[in-house]
Amino acid sequence: MWRDELNPWLIVRDSESLGDLIANIRYEGHPLLWYFSLEILRKIVDNPIIMQIFHLAITIVSVTLFCLYSPFNYKQKFLFSFGFFPFYEYLLISRNYAFSMLFIFAFCTIFPSRKITSIYLAILLGLLANSSAYGLLVSFSLSLTLLAEFCFDNEHRQQYFSQNRKYDLFLSIVIITFSFILSIYIITPPTDSYLHGGLNNGWLTKLDIRHLLRSISRIFGAYFLIIPQYKKWLDLIICTIISLIIVILTLIKLSKKPVPLFFYIIGNFVIFAFTYFRFIGMPRHFGHFYLVMIAALWLGSYYQESLIILNNFTVRPNSITFVYKWHHIALMLILYIQFFGGIYSFSRDLFVPFSASRETIQYIKKTGLVNEFIVASRDANMAPLSGYLNRKLYYPEIQKMGSFTLFKNGRKDVEQAEILNQINFILKNKDEQNKILIILNRKLNVNLNELKIVPIKDFQRSWVDTERYFLYWVNKA
Repeated sequence: MWRDELNPWLIVRDSESLGDLIANIRYEGHPLLWYFSLEILRKIVDNPIIMQIFHLAITIVSVTLFCLYSPFNYKQKFLFSFGFFPFYEYLLISRNYAFSMLFIFAFCTIFPSRKITSIYLAILLGLLANSSAYGLLVSFSLSLTLLAEFCFDNEHRQQYFSQNRKYDLFLSIVIITFSFILSIYIITPPTDSYLHGGLNNGWLTKLDIRHLLRSISRIFGAYFLIIPQYKKWLDLIICTIISLIIVILTLIKLSKKPVPLFFYIIGNFVIFAFTYFRFIGMPRHFGHFYLVMIAALWLGSYYQESLIILNNFTVRPNSITFVYKWHHIALMLILYIQFFGGIYSFSRDLFVPFSASRETIQYIKKTGLVNEFIVASRDANMAPLSGYLNRKLYYPEIQKMGSFTLFKNGRKDVEQAEILNQINFILKNKDEQNKILIILNRKLNVNLNELKIVPIKDFQRSWVDTERYFLYWVNKA
């Protein structure tokens, strides 16, 4: 496990009260659900491995729902289940984003229940909204879809009112509204936050063609797992064109299903707007484009074909058939690429650890260094070590003992020279400390005449280059 997995665990573990926990979460840029889930898990077993087991269960349930209830054929279900997102990104890496797949697929599974009651869907939308910022965007899109259908489909509205109690609609609206307000409040960073949950670039308020192409190509990345280089115009243009072709094919595919079509348009637009104006994202983020497409096609299976949209255009039947054929080819190509990406990424993790943290901790325990006074830097990359050791470490960035990292006032990045100065101060002012164990995520390249520094061991076998660890003994010269 790496820092993004264990930092939330440490926040839950080391927050002193519920109020303190909520205050700390607000610096993370994520809603409450994942952290509250970890709090429950920690009361069962105070070991972060239970977080991995819980995360595995989330994905298993998600894929089970997909395989049992989605309208896709057996080959498509197989390819999707072992694709990059279900088999790697939302399976092995224990983050809150796996909730998106679970709640979206659960929503699609019980979607027909909306004709009788909307409370079940409202609860799922509330949970989705409080799983992640991207979950909030998809939840908002699904809510607008339900609202649009309710307002414009008279038959559906009459059937709904004839089969449910009066409080059903009101209670559903209350659940969704409260969930949205809660999520927005929690993910809105405090005034003294300077990272804003990773969104430290602010809002983009001007037209930037390169950034526009880069944002559109995130759809390409979600479908085909290739992220074009930002500086190469040709790559951006090609990926943008292919992305738009896939989107257009899907729009035409859904043109006879107005409600799923509406969701596909709104879902993509909302995530794209966030990608362009706020945060370009990583695969775990823009993977929601992929989930939106899968969900739209799934929801389409519940509707009879309607010509209400196509009647406004002069379209030949052969043209629609031609588009359907190419959409099927594109979908299968996406599923095959996702499949090979999932198998490759999962297999790679068996040979190259995502982080060198566990190997480092195994060495520390084996050599009896667990109880030593440990100075660890950079603090944000040391969460895995604190999590596996189940203890706090001294962080030069905050000049005190700590475990998780909050990017707020009072914390500042330090250079290696400053780390050695702090260690020298500790050795001079604490008689019980005659030597200190340093753990750095970069090789030490400075020295201090007053200190004797002896390299111990380094652990550089890691996929994440910022989580390779270097151990040193330091004592007075």
